[in-house]
Amino acid sequence: MKTINFNKPILVTGGSGYIASWIIKYLLEKNHTVRFTVRNIDNADKYKHLIDIAKNSSGKLEVLEADLLENGSFENAMKDCELIFHTASPFKISNINDPQKELIDPALEGTRNVLNSANKTPSVKRIILTASVASIYGDTIDIKKTTNGIFTENNWNTTSCTKHQPYSYSKTIAEKEAWAISKRQDQWDLITIHPGLVLGPSLTKRKDSTSIDLMISLLNGKYKMGIPDLQMGIVDVRNIAQIHISAGFTQEAYGRYISVADTVKMIDIANILRTEYGNKFPIPKNILPKFLLYLFGPFQGFSWKYIKKNIGIPIEFDNSRSKKELKIKYKNINKTIIDHSKQIIDDGLI
Repeated sequence: MKTINFNKPILVTGGSGYIASWIIKYLLEKNHTVRFTVRNIDNADKYKHLIDIAKNSSGKLEVLEADLLENGSFENAMKDCELIFHTASPFKISNINDPQKELIDPALEGTRNVLNSANKTPSVKRIILTASVASIYGDTIDIKKTTNGIFTENNWNTTSCTKHQPYSYSKTIAEKEAWAISKRQDQWDLITIHPGLVLGPSLTKRKDSTSIDLMISLLNGKYKMGIPDLQMGIVDVRNIAQIHISAGFTQEAYGRYISVADTVKMIDIANILRTEYGNKFPIPKNILPKFLLYLFGPFQGFSWKYIKKNIGIPIEFDNSRSKKELKIKYKNINKTIIDHSKQIIDDGLI
């Protein structure tokens, strides 16, 4: 249990990202000095929104360049920092040509790079790592292996690999490596945050987020013929930012935190959108029969193995630790979905 000086700069890796941007916004509003990293500091368009937020807040903002795959590149950014939020990691579950290069190497080597840099930076006392429920389970059918039919922080994904669910595999091996590195030292604490599908309004107009792409796809007609009978845990991006900060600022926080507000089917999300917008958008109305997914799913990126192990299977998560220890009050999923859709529409993304 470390005592942290919150007057020191706080580092957020991958600062222009969907979750990281909200973390930075909240920290700036709390009058903190925030240091964030980007891969290319010359690409200012990607973090202009953070500069604008800083101008209207009481906190201070610093931007530095660092690359997950460049050893030692985070050491300068970490100097004098006691608290680090490591959010930088690829989130991509479709159109993957080389899982090793696109997902596994950045997640694993990036985690090693950041944590090994922390070992070389005496000021570092706590690291909050953005993990995922993907390292809790691989396929929905894994719920049948749990003790009480509910996923907890004690569960680990044992079913993903490079060829099946490579994103989930990348998150699992990266988190395992983080805990292994953590146990070999006693300078800093490690806490991992495990969100489900993160939805809610983005602070940018970027569309290169899987979460944002899903919401756009539900509105633009991509799934107008129907959607898979897939159930998932979802959470508001604003809650996830709050959970990260609470984990960093709560001295007694430790270990892994499942961060899921509720579990819903994709059709439930579509129904919430239809209630709000009626027939204004080609929002899907039907669940695709499983046999049709077996016929056409492979053409849309759904393998037979994925369909068998995920479609039509209910899922549940225990989020009690995040509510009790981090004092999180999860937003209603209806508000999350409507706020997200309005941001997308207002920003002209559809």
